Amino acid sequence: MVNSFACALVLAGGKGTRMHSDKPKVLKTLLGESMLYYVFSALVPSLGEDIFTIVGFGAEHVEKAFPEMKDRFVLQAEQLGTGHALQMGWERIKESGREYCLVINGDTPLISADYVGDFLNSVDRDRPDISFITITPNDPCQFGRVTRDQNGKVTAIVEAKDYDVALHGPASGEVNAGIYCLKIDSVESLLSRLNNNNKSGEYYITDLVDLAVDCGMNVTAVNCGNSIDLMGINSPYELAQAESALRRRMAEKLLNSGVTLYNWESVVVGPNVSIEPGVEITGPCEIYGKTVVRRGAVIESHVRILDSVIAEEAHIKAYSHLEQADVGPECMVGPYGRLRPGAVLKKGAKIGNFVEMKKAVLGEGAKASHLTYLGDSEIGAGTNIGAGTITCNYDGKNKHKTVIGEDAFIGSNTALVAPVNIGRGTLIGAGSTITKDVKDGELAVARGRQVNIPRTFKKS
Repeated sequence: MVNSFACALVLAGGKGTRMHSDKPKVLKTLLGESMLYYVFSALVPSLGEDIFTIVGFGAEHVEKAFPEMKDRFVLQAEQLGTGHALQMGWERIKESGREYCLVINGDTPLISADYVGDFLNSVDRDRPDISFITITPNDPCQFGRVTRDQNGKVTAIVEAKDYDVALHGPASGEVNAGIYCLKIDSVESLLSRLNNNNKSGEYYITDLVDLAVDCGMNVTAVNCGNSIDLMGINSPYELAQAESALRRRMAEKLLNSGVTLYNWESVVVGPNVSIEPGVEITGPCEIYGKTVVRRGAVIESHVRILDSVIAEEAHIKAYSHLEQADVGPECMVGPYGRLRPGAVLKKGAKIGNFVEMKKAVLGEGAKASHLTYLGDSEIGAGTNIGAGTITCNYDGKNKHKTVIGEDAFIGSNTALVAPVNIGRGTLIGAGSTITKDVKDGELAVARGRQVNIPRTFKKS
């Protein structure tokens, strides 16, 4: 349920040098979706459209990845720290008209909508000036250390590189998760007091806690135990760990819903994929995007599917790749089938090993069993496409269409030079190169006459 008292600011302007990437860290993917996608997905149920995002390094790439949010990006031209990012976004935050602002890092892909909702509910109940989430992980890494007084009240957040045992006392193991909820009217007076007198020379949001405590403001911290779900991603290793956790969750969800997974630990399914109960999948297998797999479908190992529809009782055999394809009921694909964007198989159609389709429709019950390319084509119901057939759809400048009627038989090793129409019930002789239309019921043969010439043969 969308709340009415808070907006959000997502910090996504950093480079993430430990990722060793030329693109923004927040666009690194897990199960086919970016880190930032997962953060937005967790925020939307509670915050709706009241989400602003700080961008900096590679800003154009982030904005391009989320065009629906184009009016809610704020540029941080110089990356001078999280406190500076908050200052850059402050005017937009005030313009929202909300009482509070949730601030979160864009590199926390494991966070869930439940975490966000529970945190906001605690803020709505207690009405602090500043509240933030803490965790007590087994390894505190580089997270800011949380200090408390003898009564358990928060006194400060100290960045790891600035933590001094002699000054701050023994570390408790409690660290800052980087998720804050700030009362806008209270915090505004503190923003101008942030400074960069630290080892990094940056402005930290964490310093707001120390300033608020000094001013006698109400600062609370919600501890979420040792959950890794709230930890940011700072390296390829941490990214791999997070993806592994997401993969396992998705697999367990599918298993509990009635999907059968063989070699389940190697089945990778993206967050937007829909798979109905009764489907069987064998790993290793990857299914991404907005793919839909209907009941009774079977997907064998070493298959990769993106943004496709697999209908009831369809069978995708091993080593097949599908992208933006539509596979009808009771169809068969592969092994080693390749369906490119625009490939459509009607009910009961079959493509076999090393058959490639692109922007082509294979009619009901039609089949292409071996070594064939069908591009920019429409093939009628019941037609048989022989091995080695090619639709020659490109003339060097433009693409042209091949149309084949119902119940046609295309002989092996045939080249159909588009644009060309092959009629219903036609027979094309093997080895033909067809450049002209063939009418219904005709036999077409376009090849040189065979000539046998005697020769002298001596056994060596």
